[in-house]
Amino acid sequence: MAGSGSSTRIDPEVYKTLLESTKAIPWKIDWSSMKFAYIGPQIEKLLGWTPESWITVQDWAERIHPEDRERVVSFCVAQSQAGVDHEADYRALTRDGGYVWMRDVVHVVRDENLAVEALVGFMFDISERKQNEEQLLGLQAELQDLSFKDALTGLANRRRFDHVMEREWTEAKANRQPLSLVMIDIDYFKQYNDHYGHLQGDACLKQVADLLFSASKGAHDFLARFGGEEFALVLPGTGSEPARKIAWRCRDAVARARIAHAGSSIGENLTISLGVGTTTPKDDEDAMAFIDLVDRRLYLAKQQGRDRIVTEA
Repeated sequence: MAGSGSSTRIDPEVYKTLLESTKAIPWKIDWSSMKFAYIGPQIEKLLGWTPESWITVQDWAERIHPEDRERVVSFCVAQSQAGVDHEADYRALTRDGGYVWMRDVVHVVRDENLAVEALVGFMFDISERKQNEEQLLGLQAELQDLSFKDALTGLANRRRFDHVMEREWTEAKANRQPLSLVMIDIDYFKQYNDHYGHLQGDACLKQVADLLFSASKGAHDFLARFGGEEFALVLPGTGSEPARKIAWRCRDAVARARIAHAGSSIGENLTISLGVGTTTPKDDEDAMAFIDLVDRRLYLAKQQGRDRIVTEA
């Protein structure tokens, strides 16, 4: 029986067998020659490249996706030179021309003088993890999109409008450019719902939204459902006269659609009222006051008989 102070040495071949039985791919690079001293045979099953084909770090670098190569190589070289353990994710080229997401975990080995002697590490296939991450990011983007979208009309919702309006206000102020806003409301919409029912009312809202979107469509224009039967159209870099013309296009588009409205007090078809405002924001002005101004013009249009556009109080 061995004494308590004795130790058992494990055959290096046992270590090798253990390493080569794992999914992780072990490797070693001699620092002075920048050549692979070893790479596990698992690399061939994963990427198709034989262990013998991994001769220098150049072989490793050339098998990194071009979009990842500079970032990964620069980072790994810098960390290795500094003697810092590190890890890096990248897409590795397979022999048949595809790519596999890899994670390299690197340990820096130093000699007795603390100079870098070698790099040892493991390569891991993280393709499944990356796929799950991408799916999660996609779901998050979809949820964010849904949080900014009006479910009925497909337009941006009030939350998105507030965000966009604040952004455009800030940019217009910084660039000293005009910013126009059109507020739009469907006339006698409560009566429309009372006469045709809420399901038909929803269909009407969607139809009007589509008409307004087509009539106001521009490179930077932004249309949102402001709430209920009210819509808001943000027109960055647009002066008062172009904004007025766009408002008329919106009104005419709804009129030409000839949507029957038996509950209207001003005609047989559905109409809209619009308020329009244009400003070049100053430092002492805020977006909310401008929105209130245009909204008052909208309600002035309704007070004056509806089916009209008001551009000034």
